[in-house]
Amino acid sequence: EVVQRRTRYLLSKAEERQEVVKGLVIAQANIDEVIAIIKKSKETQEAKINLMNRFLLTERQAIAILDMKLARLTSLEVDKLNLELEEITKAVEDYKDILSKPERVMSIIREELIEIKRVYARPRKSEISFDPAEIDYEDLIVREDVAITMTYQGYIKRLPLTEYRAQGRGGVGVTAHKAKEEDFITTVTICSTHDDILFFTNKGKVYRLKGYEIPEAPKNSKGKASINLLPLFEGEKVTAILPVPQNKEDYSHLIMATQNGIIKKTSVEEFVRINANGKIAITLQEDDELIAVDATSGKDEIMIASSAGKCIRFNEENIRSVGRTAMGVKSMKIEKCDKIVDMAILKEGFELITVSEKGYGKRSDPEDYRLQGRAGKGIKAGNFNEQTGKLIALKQVSEENDIIIISDAGIMIRIRAAEISKIGRSTKGVRLMRLRDEGKVAAVALTPHDESAEFSEVIEEE
Repeated sequence: EVVQRRTRYLLSKAEERQEVVKGLVIAQANIDEVIAIIKKSKETQEAKINLMNRFLLTERQAIAILDMKLARLTSLEVDKLNLELEEITKAVEDYKDILSKPERVMSIIREELIEIKRVYARPRKSEISFDPAEIDYEDLIVREDVAITMTYQGYIKRLPLTEYRAQGRGGVGVTAHKAKEEDFITTVTICSTHDDILFFTNKGKVYRLKGYEIPEAPKNSKGKASINLLPLFEGEKVTAILPVPQNKEDYSHLIMATQNGIIKKTSVEEFVRINANGKIAITLQEDDELIAVDATSGKDEIMIASSAGKCIRFNEENIRSVGRTAMGVKSMKIEKCDKIVDMAILKEGFELITVSEKGYGKRSDPEDYRLQGRAGKGIKAGNFNEQTGKLIALKQVSEENDIIIISDAGIMIRIRAAEISKIGRSTKGVRLMRLRDEGKVAAVALTPHDESAEFSEVIEEE
């Protein structure tokens, strides 16, 4: 194609020059008459028209004659023009022949490549390798935001966030997971396919995978058993999923909370290198389990919530940073029948969302919860009763967040945080999700607001 374009260009220029030279040859053969016509003409335009009419010239030829210098009238110049016309005519015929014969085009390409090799050939400094091990497959994977979900029975999958449409408060949702009997989603994490994901288990261990290493599956699929991705022991299950913080200045520590009210602060650097078999993230007492992990700056305020609806707010600086295998300290005093269900790291300008088992929730100001010392009894976070069920989640949000709520039947709903009523701390809140039969909320997660929000109904599986 390059050779053809170049040849067409050269042919066009050659034909233009051929036209001009033919005109000059005609003028030189009739030079006395040409001079007489020019002398009789009142102006250049009239001379051009008279020449065109007398000798049947083109406009380009007539202009070339008028621009011709007297020196071109010598016999030597006449011979040069005749020779040039002969050469140009041959060139035009050659260009036309090239364009009409593909084999000539290929021959020219071959000759030019041989000449390039002769002039520029140098020993290769780089090495061509066909070893697949040298290919970085991560560069071939599309970077996109996804939701990582984990079920009670340990099934994990990855879904693009575009699969979910925002709904109005009180909607029914769309199917996010085809649960096995007695299985339901317990954990939802929003991240990128290229993020490093830390998987913390109830036994206090931590494992690490890339986002893209988690299999993508349709919304109605149960996903893949986590034991096929992580070397989990019997009775061990993932309870917290956390993308590794990219900004180490703003997120220097990880805070871990257990269901028995223990809290621990450890540097992020302790989790930079994690081998395939995982590492100990926290040492637990025999009857305790790890339930929440989040990244902090080292100077944040922390909220801890229990299933009985109690919350405590205290400063992170009250917790001393300890090593990865240490146990931690008391976060909040709880009754024997109570347990810690969630933790939030407070940021300026954000609000709190509480969600109960029966789908009730509200938005409130963190300042409604007075700052206390660590290990206190906490204060009431709402009016939790048989209608609302126990407290299931405490999340920190802005009005630009969407809330994803998943039921134990695998139904997911997406609500804009700004649509949730902002009311007093001690109230029960408003209905966020209509649950069927004896259904309960299983998990709550946050995601950036999607302006293309639509309303939709549940798509039932037969």
